[in-house]
Amino acid sequence: MTGLRRSSSSRPRGSLVRAVAAGALLVSGCGVLPGAPGSSREPVTVMTWAPGTTAGTTSADRAGITALARTYAAWINEQGGVDGHELRVLTCDEGDTAAGASTCARRAVDEEAVAVVGSYSRFGSAFMAPLEAAGIPYIGGYGASAEEFTSYLSYPVNGGQPALVAGNGEQLAGGCERVALVRPDTLVGDGLPALVDVSLKAAGRPAAHDIAAPEQATSYETQAAEALRAAGGGCVTAVLGRGTETFFDSLRRLEPEGGAVRVSSVLGSVGQPLIDRTGGRNSPFEGAYVTGWYPEPGDARWNVMRRVIRSYAFDDNRIDPEDTGVQTTWIAYTVLRTVIEAMDRPEITAGGVRISLNRGTRVDTGGLTPVLRWKYTDMVGSAAYSRIANGQVTFQVVRDGRLVTDRDGFTDVSETLVDARLRG
Repeated sequence: MTGLRRSSSSRPRGSLVRAVAAGALLVSGCGVLPGAPGSSREPVTVMTWAPGTTAGTTSADRAGITALARTYAAWINEQGGVDGHELRVLTCDEGDTAAGASTCARRAVDEEAVAVVGSYSRFGSAFMAPLEAAGIPYIGGYGASAEEFTSYLSYPVNGGQPALVAGNGEQLAGGCERVALVRPDTLVGDGLPALVDVSLKAAGRPAAHDIAAPEQATSYETQAAEALRAAGGGCVTAVLGRGTETFFDSLRRLEPEGGAVRVSSVLGSVGQPLIDRTGGRNSPFEGAYVTGWYPEPGDARWNVMRRVIRSYAFDDNRIDPEDTGVQTTWIAYTVLRTVIEAMDRPEITAGGVRISLNRGTRVDTGGLTPVLRWKYTDMVGSAAYSRIANGQVTFQVVRDGRLVTDRDGFTDVSETLVDARLRG
């Protein structure tokens, strides 16, 4: 991933010294930010976890998530903390394994964290049970596990992959006569065609041609050839996570045989870092439709986050402000800050955070999402996605190597999520 460098003259010298000291403390003590002196209220301990530098070809490097959490703490504590509380951030490398996720969750319990914030793990069945037993809320996870959208202690800030795929169907319906969908050959993947087809059928398009594929493969030539034949010059969309880049590489090699198609995907499978890495405006993703959760990476609403990264991350190239994991963690910490300020108490507990969220504390994220709230009446209403309170997505397109807006504003796919479940 790319990093942002800042000029040595971008901040006053005194402020720089304080931030350097905070940064040094952050990288010591196993990712714990010690208490700031002079605070009039009790410190607040939270945890953020994600896979870091793990071994093996299947590991997911999401170190930018935990690095952003520590950066947020350095920034907010220099301003006096959150409503007078010093923010103590614990970080944990869950190693992209169920055992690692469980270990991180148990550590959050042992350290009496009041919340787990802005984390990434595919192993919700391993981490959610310890959190539920201890009553610790899970705020703004990336959405990589099904449990994040069903657990009563989860407070997601986006609609996860289901909302993205549902939105992708609506985006494709506007410009594609025929669609081939390449998705994982998994139980979760089996539910994706219905999410796409609701919008295609509503627009009078035929259902997408469904192609199941391995999530991790070195080549997708067979699936790419089938997609080209099925799309017939229309659109090919792929939602394969880390395998998406490999799939589109296979597609590009075969495309002259099958005729030109327009490609498409969702953020998380394709993003600005991948587009940059594969050639920018010469990337195979040029012209691609991409469905996301948030505004485009260059939108001015991300400026505060970018300034914080420039000023407090000190050339840490793990933190890419255009990465959706980093963006989600920023939004999750915005939620935490709003909830604590709304509580206005000298001591913050996990139970108090949970009650504040359940009673309907409203969170304004500065337009990065719709206003968020997690009362029962705010949920989508589908048993499969019972905790989704934000069923809105954004439509983007790749132009001149940059993800830019394809349709202004947010598009609500909540009804599509319900309809797809009923029809699936």
